[in-house]
Amino acid sequence: MKITPQAIYSLYSNAIRNPKYRNWIILGTLIYVLSPIDISPDIFPLAGQIDDFLLLSIMAIEVTQMVFNSQKKEEEKPAEKTVDVDAVSVE
Repeated sequence: MKITPQAIYSLYSNAIRNPKYRNWIILGTLIYVLSPIDISPDIFPLAGQIDDFLLLSIMAIEVTQMVFNSQKKEEEKPAEKTVDVDAVSVE
């Protein structure tokens, strides 16, 4: 089995779009970025920040897409219909 960047991106994307795991994925991403334990440590000047930057950018892209999609769904909902009724006095 070959692990490609596209496979990793689609796995992350599918996991963050699942409402059951969304908060855990976002929390795990933030912990990973802030943690001193990385795939490539931050001791190395440029290489250490590349994985953090890529992970944060992927997370930001996915979260903004989810926000835009939820706003689009909200706008597409049909408006509630109101009925005008004239008041009549009853004697």
